[in-house]
Amino acid sequence: MLSRFVLRAGAIAAASTLVLAGAATSASAHVTVSSPDAKPGGYAKLVFRVPTESDTASTTKLVVSLPKDHPFAHVGAQVKDGWKVVKTTEKLAAPVKVGDVTLSQAITTVTWTATGAGVPANDFDEFALSVGRLPEGVDSLSFPAVQTYSDGEVVQWVDGSEAEHPAPALKLAAAVTPVAASSSPSSSEDSSDPLARGLGGAGLLLGLIGLGLGLRSRKPVGAGTSESGKAQS
Repeated sequence: MLSRFVLRAGAIAAASTLVLAGAATSASAHVTVSSPDAKPGGYAKLVFRVPTESDTASTTKLVVSLPKDHPFAHVGAQVKDGWKVVKTTEKLAAPVKVGDVTLSQAITTVTWTATGAGVPANDFDEFALSVGRLPEGVDSLSFPAVQTYSDGEVVQWVDGSEAEHPAPALKLAAAVTPVAASSSPSSSEDSSDPLARGLGGAGLLLGLIGLGLGLRSRKPVGAGTSESGKAQS
């Protein structure tokens, strides 16, 4: 009976781990933006990571929208083999001062279009921009995007906390609070890796089960001593 209990507990733990692994994989398959040097008031390299979430089609087009409320005075696009890049300039609703420059128009979208096969099924690629100046007094910047597949499917990466496909968002370095900045590396890794937490929980569960079995199978010390005393008498 105990053996069946151990097997059942192990199966439950393994199934839970697989579910968590699937959730982690799904959560990581978003279009994201990161930067190695983004700071308010400065220039930065923005890197958009684009996964192809299809088993049969490839990504053939990516359109990234830049913030109109915080426009960039400078936008440079990475030159990529196999891709054509187009920057679209738009007149702003009202002039915006960026550093020492007042902008009445700005680049609002950057479009990469594949001239070849694009990003293959189940693979990813990265598309980079050099922008500046970044706004000050802003926690993060949002970059809505549109991803087009070779089979005609179009995925809208938009703003909204409940969006199925959330827009890429960049958190500016100087906007990080002292508490968050002083968090221990282990805490940061644990909070950003649900799979690691799931594996740790499963291991703890199996360890507790093993401890319980060991305690149940051990003969009480007092009982053994009493029987020995009777035999000697």
